[in-house]
Amino acid sequence: MASKSVSATAGSRQSSASSTGSIDPFSVAQVYYGPETDFTTHKMSNLIRTRTLSTVQTRSTNNTPDFLKSVPRRRASQDAQSLTPRKFLVDVNLTLQALLESEDTDGNMQITIEDLGPKVLQLGTANSNGFNKFDIRGTYMLSNLLQELTLAKEYGRKSIILDEQRLNENPVSRLSRLIRTQFWDSLTRRIDASLLEVIAVDPKNRSKDQSPRIYVPPTEKEQYEYYVMESSKRPHLNLQVEYLPATVTAEWVKSVNEKAGLLALAMDHVVDEFTGQSTLRGKPFVVPGGRFNELYGWDSYMIALGLLVDGRVDLAKGILENFIFEINNYGKILNANRSYYLSRSQPPFLTDLALKVYEKTIFEPGALELLKESFKAAIVEYKQVWMSSPRLDKESGLSCYHPDGIGIPPETEASHFEHLLMPYAEKHKLSLEDFQRQYNDGIVKEPALDEYFVHDRAVRESGHDTTYRLEKRCANLATIDLNSLLYKYEVDIAHTIRTMFGDQLVLHDGSVETSASWDRRARRRKNLIDQYLWDEDKGMYFDYDIVQKKRSDYESATTFWAMWAGCASPKQAARLVSDALPKFEEFGGLVSGTERSRGVIGLDRPNRQWDYPYGWAPQQILAWVGLIRYGYEEDAERLVYRWLYMITKAFVDYNGIVVEKYDVTRPVDPHRVDAEYGNQGADFKGVAKEGFGWVNASYTFGLTLITSHARRALGACTPPGVFYASQYSYV
Repeated sequence: MASKSVSATAGSRQSSASSTGSIDPFSVAQVYYGPETDFTTHKMSNLIRTRTLSTVQTRSTNNTPDFLKSVPRRRASQDAQSLTPRKFLVDVNLTLQALLESEDTDGNMQITIEDLGPKVLQLGTANSNGFNKFDIRGTYMLSNLLQELTLAKEYGRKSIILDEQRLNENPVSRLSRLIRTQFWDSLTRRIDASLLEVIAVDPKNRSKDQSPRIYVPPTEKEQYEYYVMESSKRPHLNLQVEYLPATVTAEWVKSVNEKAGLLALAMDHVVDEFTGQSTLRGKPFVVPGGRFNELYGWDSYMIALGLLVDGRVDLAKGILENFIFEINNYGKILNANRSYYLSRSQPPFLTDLALKVYEKTIFEPGALELLKESFKAAIVEYKQVWMSSPRLDKESGLSCYHPDGIGIPPETEASHFEHLLMPYAEKHKLSLEDFQRQYNDGIVKEPALDEYFVHDRAVRESGHDTTYRLEKRCANLATIDLNSLLYKYEVDIAHTIRTMFGDQLVLHDGSVETSASWDRRARRRKNLIDQYLWDEDKGMYFDYDIVQKKRSDYESATTFWAMWAGCASPKQAARLVSDALPKFEEFGGLVSGTERSRGVIGLDRPNRQWDYPYGWAPQQILAWVGLIRYGYEEDAERLVYRWLYMITKAFVDYNGIVVEKYDVTRPVDPHRVDAEYGNQGADFKGVAKEGFGWVNASYTFGLTLITSHARRALGACTPPGVFYASQYSYV
């Protein structure tokens, strides 16, 4: 079936002109800086007022910049639009150069509160043909000017008429608008001819064979033929198209580490608008950040929450359909769709995503069928992945992150494991490269390394890579996060089968599922969670070590996932709020773990990014929803405000920055992260175009949970302590 392109859909929602023909000052960049707004072509003469006043302007034409010579001259110097929002007449290159020379004192192509310039630049008003000047003052307006000029230059504009409203826009409105109209589209991918040359290349591939490669499930003959045809049209790409084997084992996954490739995802039948011929088109998905090209697991669920708020149901639905495709063809929702991730999953959120997409598409044809297919897939995933060896601990009845795998994870940076592997290489009198090859091939046996990499792969499957909470023991931990999610699966499946499918769901293998069996599973898991994971003395949940037969003492914000899933009793929820919440609440929201649990850090024990003092969007979102679920709305709103304030203030002070994670203990520069992997989303020149997926979503979603009064306070960058002191005497 044919469908509109994502960009066309996005553009159709963004008004480009008012009823009077003027350009909407908040149009998307491709409209605002597109050819239709180029006044030098005389198409947009209505943007410049030429009212006749009492005297004639006598400025010499010889002194007029070239880009102004085609503009009708006006009389006198009085600004005829002084009572309306200003428009500026701007020479893009000259103004950009002057702005950077004056204000970007550290030379990083960003204007922030750390730059030491005068924080003021004059622009000429369009109403006066540039004669009257107006001061653009302060970091926020100047950095917005830099962003707008950077975009204008990228669209090939030499001169522009710029609305003041794009420079002094309320920061909450500006960030929300950018997420809705720009960031989501910038992060959207699909695996088809439209993006093949970009998406098939793997920057993580360190093997000798650098040819891009796509692996196709053996049942998807039509996809295979499509990619072979598209490859033949691009001989310079040298794209290899291969079928996956019918059965994928850890041994096979390891065997193709030197031939790593992209894994095919779901596609639609469409009619090519140019040829009129039937073809295939990849279902869209949204990647975590600009450097990624893969569909990631739990990132995608968090992202979908924001997409649904912003009306991008098409993209959320695409994510859901791709998840179903992965389970049906690869046996699980993958860490990401590359060959080296075939043995590894991520935290499961499929049932909740399916229900949320259904709520938004309930009146669309096929909505109920998609819900049914989603739950069939979720049941397969539940049974074959999370309730099977090696992830199921039969003694406790709880589940662990424990993917299969052989050898060293190939997707890591070349130097990532050097400190770990070098002593072994020296022990065997081998170079580091030779040792890695012989160890991966099983020629060299090192049981201690085998154990280390079992846990390393498990940490990556947990989505919490890395943290001292899980290091060197993750596969041995029945975690509160995973078992809360599986409880949510059990409850969702029971309720949906009972209320949507007449208490009977027939799976593809002919077996029949009823609500009663899933109700029993949920009750059993809640009892096991209470027995093994709940600490009555401390009033919070902890992970359980299935080898040492005892609870961990690491205090993690994942304790609140039990509230999100609904498996905490009202009494337990009250204890979590009274005893646990104060341990995690910091200036910018919830911290991932407590400082006490992290322990002392130093040169030999560096920071880990999922430990104190860092906060992550998923931890915030799940805690907000959990608190609201149990009636703790004020606590939830306070946490939302803290998180959104931190994001907003960094956005205002640091040139529109939106990053992967934040130091929630830092009021001034929370985007600065001193941990492995750094911080994604901070490395840009002039203008940030993507933000970061789940942070974008947390911002959009969080705004739906606070009052209009709180939103106004956010727009004024009112610190949390000041805002809540004025309301509840809470600091």
